[in-house]
Amino acid sequence: MSGPRRVVVVGASAAGLAAAEGLRRSGYDGGLVLVGEEEHLPYDRPPLSKQLLAGEWAADRVLLRSAGALADLDIELRSGTRARALDPAAREMDTGDGGTIGYDALVVATGVRPRVLPGMDGIAGVHVLRTLDDATALRESLAGRPHLVIVGGGFIGAEAAAVAREAGCEVTLVTDRAVPLADAVGHDIGSMLTDLHQEHGVRTVTSALVENIVTDGSRATGVRLSDGRTLAADSVLVGIGSRPNTEWLAGSGLRLGNGVECDATLRAAEHIWAAGDVASWPDPVTGERLRIEHRTNASEQGRAVARNILAGEAATAFTTVPFVWSDQYDLKVQIHGRTRGADLVHIVEGSLAERKFTALFARAGQVCGAVGVNMIRPLRALRPLVAARTPWAEALALQEAGAV
Repeated sequence: MSGPRRVVVVGASAAGLAAAEGLRRSGYDGGLVLVGEEEHLPYDRPPLSKQLLAGEWAADRVLLRSAGALADLDIELRSGTRARALDPAAREMDTGDGGTIGYDALVVATGVRPRVLPGMDGIAGVHVLRTLDDATALRESLAGRPHLVIVGGGFIGAEAAAVAREAGCEVTLVTDRAVPLADAVGHDIGSMLTDLHQEHGVRTVTSALVENIVTDGSRATGVRLSDGRTLAADSVLVGIGSRPNTEWLAGSGLRLGNGVECDATLRAAEHIWAAGDVASWPDPVTGERLRIEHRTNASEQGRAVARNILAGEAATAFTTVPFVWSDQYDLKVQIHGRTRGADLVHIVEGSLAERKFTALFARAGQVCGAVGVNMIRPLRALRPLVAARTPWAEALALQEAGAV
């Protein structure tokens, strides 16, 4: 098949692997290199805060592909190789060991890294949760049943809180928001999830900013809040968001804003593409620039980049209905679309009291998202309304008529 003779994918992530496999499955038979900073084979991240952290899965179960499967696809995997700089004019990537890797086409899939608190590096007992090694270290800590303070009330923090409580740990969750997860699922659903955690024994400290980690020597003993309060802890998990891994691209000429800024086809520059958590692209309908940190989006973008690399001038715009899920105790929370910033929420089926329901979300008069708790199939029926950006009044009329 015609096209680039050598494609280098930087990031042995879900997005990077999807791009590499997508190229092979589309008939690309040229050189294909997958570069990963970690020593591990490509692995899946959602189970890290769920099944792996809970000890239900061994580490090898999160692997996306075996070494043999990658070899069968003639993918050259360079594990433990760090991207240090990029020279688009020479079509070369510098690596952390002083070497270079040449390419005809490059895919940037370097993902994100956790945000940290000032001065927390090197303090024993402080954790983040992004990599397989992070999850393994936290799981080992939870085995001692520590008092765990979780800084951050997003999905990572909520999932870790559920796992830690079920492991018998004392848990305090601290968030700067009045209601944890309200930014993602709205005030009422966020309150329902907060009640669930409190019923399971999680102490929640809301509307509070963590200023720094409190230590005794080099070990964490708690966190200090901006109002002067100190919360004691044996272990601390910091889950306050993430930053795109773009520093290695400084000086490359690529546009770096909130991630690698691409066009609608995920092309960042001539011969260069981006996919996954690190990629920023304009919505082909609204023009709004998006960057989505969801597992399904990463795989979809990887496959889209593979198609567009081979399509040349016939490359097509990438569009998606984002999907994310969260397991908390016996609840499975699923989201289609983009619920953040919604100004209207309507329960379609079930109820918050039952903790089993579906809900539609709207922004600027159009359906923008749907949330389901323990209602997988009914939620799936709402996805077309999200994809079509259905006018809110029309969506409610369809629901009233029993059409959804």
